[in-house]
Amino acid sequence: MIERNYEPPSDWMEWEKRYYTCYNECICRVVGLLQSYLMNTKPSSAIGMLALLTMCLQASMVMALVHLVQAANGVLSSINFP
Repeated sequence: MIERNYEPPSDWMEWEKRYYTCYNECICRVVGLLQSYLMNTKPSSAIGMLALLTMCLQASMVMALVHLVQAANGVLSSINFP
């Protein structure tokens, strides 16, 4: 940051200004802790957590798609085509 002479925008909150300079370090630390935790667990537990996360992500994507289709249907039904 110092080499680039970067000054954060004035409309940013204090916590944004504080964490922007060390964002990469924080992310690397969190990923390292996660990797360390997963390396110390049983493989079946790690695979189970990954499967659970994958299923939750797919379910949320399906729900988002359903809501988008309903919204598009509502918009299209209100338009009068000649």
